[in-house]
Amino acid sequence: MKNKLVLFVVIALLIGLVSACGSDKKEEKTDTAANSTTTTTTDNSSTDTKASTDANASTDTASTTDASKQIGELKVSFVPSKDPSEIITATDPLKDLLKNQLATEGYTVDKVTIDVGTTYEAVGEAMTSGSTDIGFIPGGTYALYGDGADVILTATRAGLSNDSDNPKDWNDNKPTKPTTDQATYYRALFIAGPTEKGKELAAKVNGGEQLTWDDLNSANWMVMSTSSSAGYIYPTLWLQANFNKSITDLAHVVTSDSYASSFARLAGGQADIIVSYADARRDYEDKWTTDLGRKASIWDETNVIGVTQGIYNDTVSVSKEEKDAKMTPEFKTALQNAFIAIAATDAGKNVIKIYSHEGYKAAQASDYDNERKAQDLIKSLKK
Repeated sequence: MKNKLVLFVVIALLIGLVSACGSDKKEEKTDTAANSTTTTTTDNSSTDTKASTDANASTDTASTTDASKQIGELKVSFVPSKDPSEIITATDPLKDLLKNQLATEGYTVDKVTIDVGTTYEAVGEAMTSGSTDIGFIPGGTYALYGDGADVILTATRAGLSNDSDNPKDWNDNKPTKPTTDQATYYRALFIAGPTEKGKELAAKVNGGEQLTWDDLNSANWMVMSTSSSAGYIYPTLWLQANFNKSITDLAHVVTSDSYASSFARLAGGQADIIVSYADARRDYEDKWTTDLGRKASIWDETNVIGVTQGIYNDTVSVSKEEKDAKMTPEFKTALQNAFIAIAATDAGKNVIKIYSHEGYKAAQASDYDNERKAQDLIKSLKK
């Protein structure tokens, strides 16, 4: 009997212990589940908050971007390398071409205006002051106004059948013709006209003789403004290299307002020598015997008597002084893409051929280091 009682007590104790262990495990499992549920809820809340913040940030960014791509007015200025009225007429289609092409780059431009500066310097000063946005200017003008202008494109032109630095070669191989090659540089030419002095100088060159300073100094000259690469800077470098002289040392020199005026003076006998880009005679071939009243061809009545070293092509530059800050790096890239695309179309080619441009490629400031050196030399000669 006693043994049965002991056995009963032992069994009762074991049942109690098992029940206690089961209860502890159940509570532990419940606590763990509760903790897991709380963590998941917190993580979801954090994710929702982050998604909401990102969505707001994205909306704000899109709003800012859209606003920066709204351009009220874009002003484009050209230098007067040809008759201003001709430039205005030829470039008028650029207004719609540029607006439409910039639209493909994501920019909306309400209005494009075009003008021709009274001088090369006037366009450089306009970019410096921010009164114009884009300037079609020579490398020399860009180098002179580099503090206020930023180059974005270099023009490409058709290469020429003549590219010698010997003037006689140009005269032996007239007329100058274009080639299919695209060139990133050109030369400046000293062109003698049909006056007695012009013929005298041409005869010496074509006879293989070297011109003297006295030969040149006795002639009547037409040059362009001091920032013109082909019309002043590189001819000065040529005079410096050959005679240790400059344009300012010439006894009879007049500054022309355009190449059209220079050729008119050459045809009229008021100038014996003009300086121009190579080969500008191609652009005035028809006018020579019509508007300018000459009987014989321009190729028969003019000769090259001097040739400069290569000049890096014209630029498309933009103003650095933008009060409304439209010239962002992104907009400059859009302008580069737009002009390159425009130049690849027939309508675009008709516009840019007024400057003998055939296309554009992206440019950087270092491309025009030689122009800056030339400007430094010009400045030193003026002291």
